[in-house]
Amino acid sequence: MLRASLALLVAAAASADPAYVTARASELDPQAREYPDANFVFGTDKKPQDVQTAAFDADAETRGQLVVWLMAPNRELFDRVTSYGYHVVQPHYARGWFGTLCQEQPVGPTCRGDLRLEAATGEDFSDQIDLRPRDGMVGRTVTFLKWLDRERPGEGWGQFLDGDALRFEKVVMAGASHGSTTSARFAKHQKVARVVMFCGPRDQYQTWQSLPSATPANRYFGFSHTLDGGWTADHYCRSWELIGLHEYGPIVDVDETPPPFGNTRRLVTSFDVNGDAKRAHSAVQPGKRAYTQPNGTYAHEAVWRYLFTHPVDDVGVPVPMDDACDKDDRNGPQGDGQ
Repeated sequence: MLRASLALLVAAAASADPAYVTARASELDPQAREYPDANFVFGTDKKPQDVQTAAFDADAETRGQLVVWLMAPNRELFDRVTSYGYHVVQPHYARGWFGTLCQEQPVGPTCRGDLRLEAATGEDFSDQIDLRPRDGMVGRTVTFLKWLDRERPGEGWGQFLDGDALRFEKVVMAGASHGSTTSARFAKHQKVARVVMFCGPRDQYQTWQSLPSATPANRYFGFSHTLDGGWTADHYCRSWELIGLHEYGPIVDVDETPPPFGNTRRLVTSFDVNGDAKRAHSAVQPGKRAYTQPNGTYAHEAVWRYLFTHPVDDVGVPVPMDDACDKDDRNGPQGDGQ
């Protein structure tokens, strides 16, 4: 009863903004567990680490699709995505393991990919962690959706559930950096409606990017800055090509080419970040590091809309792989990147 009461209090606190609701994973599921070795924990009442966010715009024409966002919540991004007609959830899942697991050198070529897949599914793919299905990204998303459907019945959260399962044909996987990498890894395993990858994916010299994909390759969309370390070290161009995105058009600079960007799946920007690679890494999302025009508006509004709404069957002209993009695991340390 105490956990349920706390969860309701959290939801009530969020009700001042009707577009957003938050609840702790540990309070929605009394059987949820912590995994300290993977830095996958609940935190404390003062500093909770398992807060989950949901967003919905009642004024938008609904698409009947759910964006599952795998990174810290970005309200400015969520404002846009919900205005496009999506429901959005940001579940608590195992993403804090990067500095603690798969640390052997050299990192095995499947270690991080297998760990990401177990973090997403809760199923036994990795020897680095032993999750239960209810503690995987999918399981916690299902629990969150059930709660949302009970507490906010007029918003349509139940349409994304089939009993205890997600209706993956309605799911868009999306994330930034670590989250874009896990989104892409999961989409290789499970067919979903779309994949949106900001500043990623990485996992250099891991092998999962070239595996057969349950999700058709034309459903993957990527956007990165060319000064981002993941770009300059060939992490992103490698992943994009191994996933097969060159089959749907060339790399397009969004600051030089207007939408629909040749219907490509590979978008980049090179706007001036004063040589700051860290800013470049997060500059492709709405926020203080994004590209703003002299009037204060964001320059990449059309890009964000394209990533989430461009018809997946509208594709660009295939181009060859780029020989200058390093894809050979003999030329660098396995597992470099995140």
